[in-house]
Amino acid sequence: MAKDKTQLLRLLFIDRKIREGMRTGILANCSSMGAEYEVSAKSILRDIDYLRNQRDAPIAYDAGNRGYYYTEENYALPAISLNESDLFAICIAEKALQMHEDTPIYRKLQNVFRKIEDSLPEKVSIHPDWVEDKLSVIPERQTRLEPEIWEAVSAGLSKNQTVVISYRKPGSRESSERQVDPCHLVRYQGEWYLIGHCHRRDAIVTFAMSRIETALLLEKKFTVPDGFDHAQYAGSQFGIFSGEREIAVEVWFSGKHAPYVLEREWHPRQTTARQKDGSVVLGFPARHLYEVKRWILSWGSGARALAPRELVCLVQEELAAALADYGRAEEKVKS
Repeated sequence: MAKDKTQLLRLLFIDRKIREGMRTGILANCSSMGAEYEVSAKSILRDIDYLRNQRDAPIAYDAGNRGYYYTEENYALPAISLNESDLFAICIAEKALQMHEDTPIYRKLQNVFRKIEDSLPEKVSIHPDWVEDKLSVIPERQTRLEPEIWEAVSAGLSKNQTVVISYRKPGSRESSERQVDPCHLVRYQGEWYLIGHCHRRDAIVTFAMSRIETALLLEKKFTVPDGFDHAQYAGSQFGIFSGEREIAVEVWFSGKHAPYVLEREWHPRQTTARQKDGSVVLGFPARHLYEVKRWILSWGSGARALAPRELVCLVQEELAAALADYGRAEEKVKS
């Protein structure tokens, strides 16, 4: 009978708590184990039944001491094999948690990791410090989130309840009130974004979580709109913002930049065409040109927009405005 990894961790936890109770004389029961592991007592009871019936565990219940114990002290759960690669992966996970240190979910992620760590067999020791000098995870600079806003939005997301938010657009000094049906959360380049149905615009809108000033969970229930596809916001498009139409983009990169372009996937449906002079033309679909424009500009003279014409004009206008600003700044210096 196949069991998922989540239950396996609980079985290890139950085994450890039963043995601790036998050593201390304070036996563990379903309520105490469920409370500590943050699952229901019924879940623990089902796991104990599984241990008895599928693993032949000699578990008995002491009514007087209100807890479980092994009638055969030499009984042991089947061994769990962890090789060096497994331990290294766990150590990497410990380091990777630092990427979420400034978010409200960091503490919860740490608790999950500790449960995994605590549930391993006693003969296996995990010391993440051993990779301190061998491995580094450089986190993206990220925006800070208010815990109460995160909790309200995540509750609305999990319970399909509408949230009233006070939202401030970039560059605006004043915020506006919106009713939003949270459909998806996505993290992109150090920022968390809420994807939801905005009642005011009657459309799916992307909100930066850091710009939400207040959030209130309503009792009003909602249904996720038909046709909503979270994949549009989780890696199947270029950037985080989305429009109604798909736009075919082509960008030329110089031979000096071509190796960096070719070694990475920029879009799941990208195309690359190498030119005789060593340059490369990258093509991909996009639903919004704002981030594509900024990305092209980040390559300096090593990249040039080819299509669509709208994108070419946007890049030209940005470069012209920047050049004019530098000209005015230079005139001020001379004067």
